[in-house]
Parts: sequence; structure tokens; C-alpha cells
Amino acid sequence: MNRAAFYAALRRSTSGVFGKSLSKAQVHGIDAILDEAERRGTPLTHLAAILAEAHHETGGQFQPVSENLNYSAKRLTEVWPNRFPTIAAAAPYANNPQRLANKVYGGRLGNVDPGDGWLFRGRGLAQITGRENYARFGIAGVPDDAGKMPVAIRILFDGMTRGIFTGRKLKDYDAADGYRYAASRAIINGDVKANGARIEKHGRAFEAALRAAGYDATKPTAPATTGFWAALGRFLLALLKGGKK
Repeated sequence: MNRAAFYAALRRSTSGVFGKSLSKAQVHGIDAILDEAERRGTPLTHLAAILAEAHHETGGQFQPVSENLNYSAKRLTEVWPNRFPTIAAAAPYANNPQRLANKVYGGRLGNVDPGDGWLFRGRGLAQITGRENYARFGIAGVPDDAGKMPVAIRILFDGMTRGIFTGRKLKDYDAADGYRYAASRAIINGDVKANGARIEKHGRAFEAALRAAGYDATKPTAPATTGFWAALGRFLLALLKGGKK
């Protein structure tokens, strides 16, 4: 695909995905997603949905982020009204991210040990939370890896393609009249009513930019053959050539 054309189309988009410019970090993150999509042979609309989710989950940064748990007492009563029905109840956890994480995530999502809420707080390009979810991606023993780009990319693609996040998959939202971006928010989170329209808007913008760039994923890119197998291949080829009369 023509990546210059892709970024130019995004900058021209009236959807307001980025405005007129992108930072180096944003381009680096998007390029990493495009590289993985081309390697896997990800269908165009599925890639647009992945990009829309990564945009939403990272606040447009396109870099792995950690969940912001630094709330005022008033904000805590709005975000978790059942847990913090009053300012007084919220006050001990205000502006104390670690204590708050252990309060709201402790004893659920597979968290069993003291401190698990903080240790397994939301991280990544798609925010995974809780020991159970970290274990699904094989990183319960190294939770900080969720914040590393190669791991975050794998989690994003595997989670959305295979339905690891919620059981919903990218292919579930294919439709004859166009991809159902808003509904596909359920792949990562059930907050479709609150955020589906935003995913729809950004998904359409990314889809248009990918089409303008000539994105084509008819087949995955085969990894380069190196090392022992490459040497063996050259050896066998030489034998075959030597045996011809």
C-alpha cells in the first residue's frame, strides 16, 4: 500500500481523526499496526476496525498506555457511583491510583492476591485488565509486557480476530452493506451505546484512507527464511543443479 497516500487521506478526512498533523509516535504506532496487518493478511475493513479501536483505547496516541486511575473524589463518585456513593467514601482513594486499583479490581477478573488490582491494571493498545485476562494472552507472569509495542500489537490483533476479549470477533460484524463498525465495539467492550458512534466514525475514516492507499491483503506476507533452513535450501538447490545432465 502507499502509506504516504494513506496518511494524506487521513489528514484530509473531515472526521477529525487527527487534524492536519500526526506526531512521530503516532506514525510509529500506526505503521506497526499496518505492518502486522500486511503480515497477517488482515482484510481491509477488519484493519479499519482495529485502527479505530486502537485510536479509541489509547486516546489517539497509538502507543501502549496504562490506565489512568488518578481521579478526584468527585470524579470517583461519577465513574463508580455504586462503589463510591459519596465524596466521603471516595476521599481515601482520590488521587491514589494504586490504592484505587486494588479497591475496584481486587477480588475479581481473576485477581486473588493483595496488590493484583494494581499489578494487572489496564495496559496496552487495547486495555486488558485483571490477572485472568493477562493469563489469556500468556503474560500473567510478566504483566509489564502488555505495555511493550510488539506484545501490545499481538494482543490487539489476536484479541479482536479470535474473540479473546469478549467472545466477539471481527468477522462477526461483516455485512453485505458495509462493515458494522459501531456494533463491533462489543469485541473489546460492551459500551456500544456510549462509544459505538465514535468507533463508526473513525472506522469509516480509516477504511476510506486504506482504500485511497490501495491496501490489499490477499495473502499474508511470508516470513523471510533465514539461518539453517536457508542454508539447507541453498545446499539442496545446488545438488539438484549439479545432478542435471
